[in-house]
Amino acid sequence: MLEFYGWSPELQHRFDALAQNSSYVPARVLAHHRDLWRVVTSKGERNARLSGRLAADAAEGGYPVVGDWLAVSDVGGQDASIHAVVPRRSVFKRRMAGGQRSQILAANIDVALLVAALNGDLNPRRLERYLVAARDANTTPVIVLTKADLCADPASETARIAEIAGGAPVTALAALHGAGLEQLEAWLKPGVTAVLLGSSGAGKSTLLNALLGAEAMTTGAVREADDRGRHTTTHREMFCLSSGALLVDTPGMRELGLLAEDDALNASFADVVVLAGDCRFGNCQHQSEPGCAILGAIGAGTLNAERWRAYQKLERELAFAARREDASLQAVERQKWKRIHKAQRARYKARDE
Repeated sequence: MLEFYGWSPELQHRFDALAQNSSYVPARVLAHHRDLWRVVTSKGERNARLSGRLAADAAEGGYPVVGDWLAVSDVGGQDASIHAVVPRRSVFKRRMAGGQRSQILAANIDVALLVAALNGDLNPRRLERYLVAARDANTTPVIVLTKADLCADPASETARIAEIAGGAPVTALAALHGAGLEQLEAWLKPGVTAVLLGSSGAGKSTLLNALLGAEAMTTGAVREADDRGRHTTTHREMFCLSSGALLVDTPGMRELGLLAEDDALNASFADVVVLAGDCRFGNCQHQSEPGCAILGAIGAGTLNAERWRAYQKLERELAFAARREDASLQAVERQKWKRIHKAQRARYKARDE
């Protein structure tokens, strides 16, 4: 049964190295509601809660999320007990508002379906941000443009988004009418875990319902004033598609704060990176230097000035996040050693008494 949910020999090896207690069994997280997790084991679905040790010892990001594989134990008819999280193969995360903490949205994801609506809220800059996050998560990004039936020229809009996709596939469909769903078959194959990501009103829940052929998630209308939607999905949950693929639905996000490596940024802005390498001077600041390939491309109209500004903004944001993360890690390390030294002093004092 677990093979249907993506269980593999590689996962078995990771689980065996982790679960030294013979009473532990593997499980995958299907949904999360506050302090209760819905998981599936070889015997079927059941509820689970954190063991006391995991609840106390888990570091930030160490609690289970949808898509995680776990080591759990059966406690005789009650909720299963979660003892450990199997090392993750991929993690989709974001920096939360205020920049102090990170949030893991889903784990062990193969394909990220980046959903945006072909209406007045279509924002290339937002999609660039999602693309960087998806590539940093070691997932395959696919841009899905929904509500094609409400767009006067979907082909033109699709081509416009393809220019900023960095090679990621771009597809347009009308999920409410079931038009174009077959385009997703190439990515929603048996054993593949995909996630739906996008802002409120993008049509994620409508797309999920269309793929399931059932009303699994409530949908809502967008505001007429700005074509933006209201939150209809309130939690993350994994669904099984008839194709054999697994699909995680997520609440819409107003903001996606990035936590990513430079490689993910450069892969999403490969056109900009290539141009920067053609500048006459290796230390070109792309401001007023002679022979600047970036300024030349903007002047010639081959590079959109907004895309260049978006690259600069994301580059600064990632650099700032890296500095803050480094300072946070240093603070955690200092606190760890303070606890160690305090415990040592306590032992010495007890020994000398």
